[in-house]
Amino acid sequence: MTFRNRLQYLLVKKLQISNKRALEIILNKEVMLNGTPVSENLIIEASDEVIYQGEILKEGKKMVYYAYYKPRGIETTLNPEIADNLKDILPFQEPVFPVGRLDKASEGLLILTNDGSFFDKTLRKEHQTEKEYRVKTDKIIDEHFISSMAGGITIMGKMTLPCRVFKIDEHTFSIILVQGLNRQIRRMCYKLHYEVTELIRIRVGNVLLEDLKPGEFRDLGSKPV
Repeated sequence: MTFRNRLQYLLVKKLQISNKRALEIILNKEVMLNGTPVSENLIIEASDEVIYQGEILKEGKKMVYYAYYKPRGIETTLNPEIADNLKDILPFQEPVFPVGRLDKASEGLLILTNDGSFFDKTLRKEHQTEKEYRVKTDKIIDEHFISSMAGGITIMGKMTLPCRVFKIDEHTFSIILVQGLNRQIRRMCYKLHYEVTELIRIRVGNVLLEDLKPGEFRDLGSKPV
């Protein structure tokens, strides 16, 4: 985390004072962070309010988090110049952006937020965050398919990480990944001579799709873990 994210930098910038003077103000507990005096050079989040001598130096931004069902046929992009983009169909007044992506032919759970720090942290932890999908194929699923998918398959010149795969019925399985290579599940199935006919993401971390329908959303309230 850089100096620019610290309380001291905010004071230097807003009050046009030296780094030394800014640190003195902090150590003397003259700064209020979200209504509480602080004496440490803390990291400042977008949601934080900072007040010095009754003056608001930084207003707190309201963070929002939504579980959204991305419909099939929609690109996970906010670029209005791209056809079938996400921006044109989102029902929110405030600007939000998706955490991660789903390819156009896939559907299901996207987490939408205006919290840049949550976005950055989630992407940095990509190989630790579980993502669960329900997948239908064009052929009957056998034990060789399940074990091969779970053990890892070479796609795009690299072996996929081991994952958990469970058969649901003859043509449907669930898969839990901790990585998100481009069109990973479809490429893995293709290597085993299967074609994906439906792919729905039903979970990201501890956030579930639940009973949402395409185009619907659910307010998550606080920041998802």
